[in-house]
Amino acid sequence: MFDNIDKTDINELGEFGLIKHLTQTVELTQESSNKGIGDDAAVLDFSGYKTLISTDLLLENIHFDLRYVPLKHLGYKAVQVNLSDIYAMNGIASQITFSIGLSSKFPLEAIEEIYEGALIACKKYGVDLVGGDTSASAQGLVISVTSIGYAKEEKIAYRSGAQEGDLLCVSGDLGGAYVGLQLLEREKQIYLENPNIQPDLEGKDYIVERQLKPEARKDVVDLLAHLDITPTAMIDVSDGLASEILHICNASNVGCKLYEEKIPLDPMTYETAREFGLDPTVCALSGGEDYELLFTIPQADYDKVKGQLDISVIGYITEPAAGKEMISKSGHVHEIKAQGWNAFKNKS
Repeated sequence: MFDNIDKTDINELGEFGLIKHLTQTVELTQESSNKGIGDDAAVLDFSGYKTLISTDLLLENIHFDLRYVPLKHLGYKAVQVNLSDIYAMNGIASQITFSIGLSSKFPLEAIEEIYEGALIACKKYGVDLVGGDTSASAQGLVISVTSIGYAKEEKIAYRSGAQEGDLLCVSGDLGGAYVGLQLLEREKQIYLENPNIQPDLEGKDYIVERQLKPEARKDVVDLLAHLDITPTAMIDVSDGLASEILHICNASNVGCKLYEEKIPLDPMTYETAREFGLDPTVCALSGGEDYELLFTIPQADYDKVKGQLDISVIGYITEPAAGKEMISKSGHVHEIKAQGWNAFKNKS
């Protein structure tokens, strides 16, 4: 995609030269993209559809650590976490803008790696890169992505639509990204103490990839459409299952019953959590960054999803007075509490 071999100071290109260099391979594929990079603003046309827009900000040493996050993976993940928000509205992602703030320590080749990852994600998900910006940064690497999509008004799934009696469902499996992060942090500490020791990630590929290279669940949105199911409420699992359940319950003014034994956990997630002395269920409830889809559907749609291996029914919606509770494997009842990741927590 990019042909540079030697390290190049970005000052040699200047801002406009850098933008031209990074966007030279960008092609528009979406019918709704009337005009992309090259003017003061992109021009989009979603005739007959509602427009969906979401923005996420990623900051070095807050959201990612470059000591173990490859730059290409970072670019890919930055796009994925934004597309996930569009899919969480039961929409179709169609465009993104991609902006970077960076210090002089980054050569051109490093920026190319980030953009290459972003463009790989765009191509895989059929999304156009239609704009963005670059700037100097005094605080390390900053990435801001805005995702744009569309949906028919009657198909949009808000957090506020869950109804008493609805089934609570989740895609994929949970907790893997958090356990993968614990593994990467452990290996980082070992390396800092002794740089001669090589990282030991053998046999842990799945959970490491869940952290470094998550996948937005466009396939689940497509599956629901194929099954003729419109979720009554939906949200992506970015801050842990507990937080997202509470978001839906609070927005919809309902309660819920969650069954611990129904929470989907990959065997590698379970085993590795135990190795770290962690409760696998807590990792799923409070870990975050899984980017699976949590949604509610009418009971009448149960037969449509019961045979789907990638969708788990984990509980049901109740009246508000019944509270928001989890039934443990031993039959005990626990109040669901949010302990999702806090971006504003002081770093020691």
